[in-house]
Amino acid sequence: MLRREARESLALGHPTDALRDAAVRSVPGMVMKKFPNVGGAALPVPFYRVAGRGRNRTVVLTPEMRDVAVAEHIAGLRAENRARLSIVEASFDSGIGRGLVAGGVVADLDGGVLRDRRRRRSVARVDDAVRGFQHGRCLLCWEPLADGQEVAIDHVFPFALMDRHRSVAPWRGPDLDAVWNLAPAHRQCNAAKSARLPTPAVQERLMLRNEAIIGSPYPLSRAVRGVRDAYGGWPALFVAVLGAYG
Repeated sequence: MLRREARESLALGHPTDALRDAAVRSVPGMVMKKFPNVGGAALPVPFYRVAGRGRNRTVVLTPEMRDVAVAEHIAGLRAENRARLSIVEASFDSGIGRGLVAGGVVADLDGGVLRDRRRRRSVARVDDAVRGFQHGRCLLCWEPLADGQEVAIDHVFPFALMDRHRSVAPWRGPDLDAVWNLAPAHRQCNAAKSARLPTPAVQERLMLRNEAIIGSPYPLSRAVRGVRDAYGGWPALFVAVLGAYG
């Protein structure tokens, strides 16, 4: 039925009555109830309420929603939302659901994007996908990443570690080109850090940022969780990086 109504709607140029009625019945009880929830729990501040019944239902935005719409960082919030939606849509489009992100997304730092490993297509920008999990701040100096500032994707544990002994033996540690080790940073902070190891403070921020990704209802969490669990936790993973560095 849905496919038939969709075809007829496309032919008519507007939704059929049957499709509109189905939306009226299902959206308030499903979509509208799920939006203000994160991880199965309702947000402490509602952003809208639904008033009326049937086709006379209206969505009433709260003052808090209007505050978000005019907030200083609304451009970054829009970019982050687009990135997260792109990853979810890509996972469903691949026909394997959230399993896409269990190992199917790779970072392409030349373009600063995440790519579907199977189809090699761009899924989302690395910056937009993870910036919110570090509170919109540079992981190195912990100052805000303001709109308009030049941003670089930093290898927190420098990628140069993987190349140091490559002529003697292959790298034995975790992949440093993966999302768990990538963080948006001010371009000048990234340049100043160069190939130095992260300070204890930056390592702590990286752990907290990655735990925030893992704790989110977001497909990318599976990729980060898999790395952490493979090494029995972040401290053990960091030790493995330094051990492989020798």
